Amino acid sequence: MTSNALCFGDEFPAAGAPCSVQVDGDGLTVTFKSEGGDGAREVVPFSALTLSAGGLDHDHLVVKWTSAQGERTLYLKSPDVIRAFRETVPDHLGLPFAQAAERVRQVRHRRRLVWGLVGGVILATVLGLWSGADLLVELAVSRIPVEWEQKLGESAYRDFLTHQEVMKDGPAVTALGEMTQRLTEQIPNNPYKFEVAVVKSDVVNAFALPGGYVVVFTGLMKKAESGEEVAGVLSHELNHVLQRHGLERIVKSLGLLTVVAIVLGDQQGLVGMMKQLGVELLTLKFGREQETEADLTGLQLLQRAKIDPSGMIRFFERLSEKDEGRMEWLSTHPMSTARAERLKAEFAALPKKSPEPFTFDWKQVQASLGSQPVAVP
Repeated sequence: MTSNALCFGDEFPAAGAPCSVQVDGDGLTVTFKSEGGDGAREVVPFSALTLSAGGLDHDHLVVKWTSAQGERTLYLKSPDVIRAFRETVPDHLGLPFAQAAERVRQVRHRRRLVWGLVGGVILATVLGLWSGADLLVELAVSRIPVEWEQKLGESAYRDFLTHQEVMKDGPAVTALGEMTQRLTEQIPNNPYKFEVAVVKSDVVNAFALPGGYVVVFTGLMKKAESGEEVAGVLSHELNHVLQRHGLERIVKSLGLLTVVAIVLGDQQGLVGMMKQLGVELLTLKFGREQETEADLTGLQLLQRAKIDPSGMIRFFERLSEKDEGRMEWLSTHPMSTARAERLKAEFAALPKKSPEPFTFDWKQVQASLGSQPVAVP
């Protein structure tokens, strides 16, 4: 027997007796459940019934009658039974049934509406939090010590260099060291000890890792027409570190719940997850706003270091003009004419300073790399 109702009476438990209700042409047949299977049956004519809406949430059809054993109260929630009532109920119960059924429908509709509103509020809250995720991410990143960031970046940096041919000395290393020193000397309250490596590769690329670790490929140095152009790229990468853009991308990729957990103080869990990212740090792609910020702050840093910022602009312009989407540096740092124009406008607004030339000869630096400047296909 499948129960579709609960019946209450003097001889039944306080929680009610499960029963099966069937609507017939003359009334109800109520079959009570027993341990051995179907139990006693009670047939109740429509004439003995009274109807109302009730139950804890007023979403049940309540049927009452008086039997030889005393007063019975039946709570019906099954849509099938209520539908059968509607189809067979006699005239004298038509109005009470209609009122009770309407009450049940109203309650159920109100409940669906409430749950819909609750779901909508939850969804709106989640979307609101995520639409404002940049603020949450910034707050989360601010709670991560620089020391942890450095350990994370150093691990990925060392792992990457073990599989590369790293230049330890020579004119290219000396030139890049001079650029780095001039730039970092102009960073107030710098929390990072920048480490820049020159890697032999014809790929026109450079990238920065969280914590102050930067890699410059010889392909980029061959492509550049001056030391100022390479210094412009280097300044851009240093500012990705200073603005903690890499850390922001990592935190955001971990999802909203992790970001909220960091904000609430669960930093240890974050470090464990971040260490699992490993080589994924090397393929971080910065957002448009982050690239723009690195452009502008990089340009300002060049100006303070008295390195001609026009070199940065020229290099970016040449990359954007040739539509060289196959170049790795372009794929990780998408260029555009509008972006170069913005750099021009920013440069024009900066205070005028006389640039100081580098001590090295750029043609000699390129010659030491063993080939002519790279011609990108």
